[in-house]
Amino acid sequence: MNHHSSFHTQTTVPVRARRLLSGVVATFAMVLGIAGAGAATATADTVIDTIPVGDDPQGVAITPDGTRAFVVNNLGDSVSVIHTATNTVVGPPISVGDSPVGVAITPNGNFAYVTNRFDHTVSVINTGTNMVVATVNVVNSPRGVAITPDGTRAYVVNNTSVSVINTATNMVVGPPIPVGDDAVGVAITPNGNFAYVTIADDNEVSVINTGTNMVVATVNVGSSPQGVAITPDGSRAYVTNRNGDTVSVIDTGTNMVVGLPIPVGDGPQGVAITPDGTRAYVANFFGDSVSVIDTGTNTVIDTIPVGDGAFGVAITPKGTRAYVTNQNADTVSVISIDRCFGSLCIDFGSLVGGGSLVGGGSTGSGGTGSLAGGGSFAGGGAAGSAGS
Repeated sequence: MNHHSSFHTQTTVPVRARRLLSGVVATFAMVLGIAGAGAATATADTVIDTIPVGDDPQGVAITPDGTRAFVVNNLGDSVSVIHTATNTVVGPPISVGDSPVGVAITPNGNFAYVTNRFDHTVSVINTGTNMVVATVNVVNSPRGVAITPDGTRAYVVNNTSVSVINTATNMVVGPPIPVGDDAVGVAITPNGNFAYVTIADDNEVSVINTGTNMVVATVNVGSSPQGVAITPDGSRAYVTNRNGDTVSVIDTGTNMVVGLPIPVGDGPQGVAITPDGTRAYVANFFGDSVSVIDTGTNTVIDTIPVGDGAFGVAITPKGTRAYVTNQNADTVSVISIDRCFGSLCIDFGSLVGGGSLVGGGSTGSGGTGSLAGGGSFAGGGAAGSAGS
């Protein structure tokens, strides 16, 4: 790949603040009644911050408590950590291996797994100290990584295979699982039973049974599939087709593509799904934009301009922010996710997120690429898959 083309925490809220928040919510509810609460929802998202990070940012993942975003800097051989309440980088970059691409965070938030494509390793970062505590040898050119919902295993996508790491010992278990040529992204279903792996050269997705670690299905999708994210209910997998400028939707019950490919922007790469499963956010590398898909209708309802070379995307546990890596600009764009009722749009993030009425940061669970427990190499945090 050409580098430049290619737990819940308890918050104590003061009584006055609670009353104020209740008043805001009550007023909002009253307005909804006037505007028509039954009106169809839409998005009206805006970029609220642009954060400088390291050289050539690609993968991104958000901690389960929503307080930090880990951004992989490919040419910088490092990881930047963003404090999501302030949207600033905290501490020096964390040095990892050569040409890091993907990142996934364990469900307990204690460790981040980073793939290093050119040294064929995975760096394990202790998120409490932001230090590398282990380096795991895998196979050729690892890119995508996803962690099972129970946190026991990390699935690492190599060029033509998938390695499985036991996260308790940080050792590879069993032989590599053969898949197709030029494997890229991976996401794991919420029940942990299956891993979906995109195979760029073969225009397909391999489905691995995580109980047997064998490929049990192969699904034909669009041209050069890259990112993949799974809905929180586990029923659908959304796959970006970079050369086709489309997204394919797979029914995970039948492992068949449903409907026509969804046209998005130019060069779709990363994808993440909101925690409520209603929206898919797609980073368009050549289009320097993010397409927002309504998963109920599988149509694009918004396109948000971001930085040069939009690559990875992760969504905060509460679904109020999307963090998008801009590979060619060395930045991260922060999108405030609004929900609209008719002509009325409310930024829920400003009510409950960082710097908000009830305090900074956020709670909930995140993950990589899909809240469902997996993530694409392009990022994570969905249902993959910060701050609020």
